[in-house]
Amino acid sequence: MHLAYLDAGSGSLIVQAVVGGVAGAAVAAKLYWRRLADRFRRQRTDRH
Repeated sequence: MHLAYLDAGSGSLIVQAVVGGVAGAAVAAKLYWRRLADRFRRQRTDRH
């Protein structure tokens, strides 16, 4: 028989890790999306 115990601190740590991972992935996706979009965006010409 396996017995497992998660106290409130462990549960909080797991939730915090998941939320941090999702936030990190969102920031990384935003940065890579911006780089990808910049490659396909037209270049501005400086005309005065």
